[in-house]
Amino acid sequence: MAQTRVLECCKCFLVLFLVFMPMVLGSPSVGVNWGTMSTHHLPPDKVVQMLRENGFKKLKLFEADEKILAALIGTDIEVMLAIPNYMLQTMSQDTEAAASWVYANVTSYSYTGGVKIKYVAVGNEPFLQTYNDSYIHSTLPALKNIQEALNNAELGSKIKATVPFNADIYYSPESNPVPSAGDFRPEIRDVTTEIIQYLHSNGAPFTVNIYPFLSLYGNDYFPMDFAFFDGSNKPLRDGNLVYTNVFDANFDTLVRSLEKAGYPTMDIIVGEVGWPTDGDKNANIKNAKRFNQGLLGHALSGSGTPARKGTIEIYLFSLIDENGKSIAPGNFERHWGIFEFDGKPKYELDLSGMMENKGLAPVEGVEYMERKWCVLNPDADNYEELPDSIDYACSLSDCTALSYGSSCNHLSARGNASYAFNMYFQINDQHPWNCDFSGLAIITDKDPSEGDCEFPVMIVSHSALLLQTGVLDTLARVVGGFMVFALVLC
Repeated sequence: MAQTRVLECCKCFLVLFLVFMPMVLGSPSVGVNWGTMSTHHLPPDKVVQMLRENGFKKLKLFEADEKILAALIGTDIEVMLAIPNYMLQTMSQDTEAAASWVYANVTSYSYTGGVKIKYVAVGNEPFLQTYNDSYIHSTLPALKNIQEALNNAELGSKIKATVPFNADIYYSPESNPVPSAGDFRPEIRDVTTEIIQYLHSNGAPFTVNIYPFLSLYGNDYFPMDFAFFDGSNKPLRDGNLVYTNVFDANFDTLVRSLEKAGYPTMDIIVGEVGWPTDGDKNANIKNAKRFNQGLLGHALSGSGTPARKGTIEIYLFSLIDENGKSIAPGNFERHWGIFEFDGKPKYELDLSGMMENKGLAPVEGVEYMERKWCVLNPDADNYEELPDSIDYACSLSDCTALSYGSSCNHLSARGNASYAFNMYFQINDQHPWNCDFSGLAIITDKDPSEGDCEFPVMIVSHSALLLQTGVLDTLARVVGGFMVFALVLC
């Protein structure tokens, strides 16, 4: 009997250990990308406070910015700090330039109580096919020079250099479109393998950006449910493995590619993954919440993918909408944010992955311009210049919400004109002379918003953050995103 009681106590202890040990060790956390391609910017200190209130423990920045880094001092947020593509050539050829960048942007902040920089991202998707090999020869040398600079600064043991790749660097052949047939593209296989070898030798992870949304955007015949994590359509079978969503299929195509390269246990970080909320028929709040909540539950559960079990480290794309991004890839590019341009959350999202309906904390203390709007003048009687005026306003502001399938697509012709005029007026700081359009426009204090279509009032900008990223960066990502998604489906 005594032995039985001892065994029962041991079982109880084991159950309690399994339940409470994750709490002791700390639960997995999600990261987020903070892009700054906007005409008006929120105060970095207020955004950082919002990150902390919501429990974000990891942050990815596309470029070093003094104001953002200063706001992160003293926080427990782990940072991945990026070097833009336009700097790769210099970093690859000049070790002193690499050392200077590391000193200014990493060493200067890496002190006790400073910024918790964990990774340096060397470039962003440098091997995209649409870059036409522009960065093929500079990426690895730049990576080496940055890591050596970190080592020389005695930071290499805790800060690792990595390279965020787009998923178009690997593929499955059309003759066998399953993850187990995955491999790196033949024309970049050798240099990619060299980079993997170098990352592995330094204990650095492989970073990849995965965009299931682009599967739907690029293919009208793509099965809708396969883009999400709660779908019910026919699964993809790969031998004994079963895939119920394209994210897992894409991820495991990379896993198999790494296995073929000789690195089956290489750590993988998903540097960008998310869903936009406007600018396309499939880009809306309902789909974004469905995808992101399903993603968090899946990635943080520890169940992993069919080919690799365990928690998946992810950085959501993105934190805040960016109205200054190029729309060459699609109108959705300005609407990836979990939060609106003014720091208001778009929908409930449980960042713990527990799938509960939890509200997100907004950015507090946001300053807005006056509550006034620029709309079509109801007394105007000559509309000859109206089409050109609308085109002009939209070309110099953001009219993506008017596009097909978007939140303001239902407006009347007069409503479209008012929306265009107001966006131009707001982005140009509500100056009266920016609401004229040859007498076609007038300023009003009556909110012209209709239903889900909001006519925004712009925030007061407190900084001038700029992201040195050209049109090709976003355009190439969309083009490159199609390939893997198309080839993992039967």
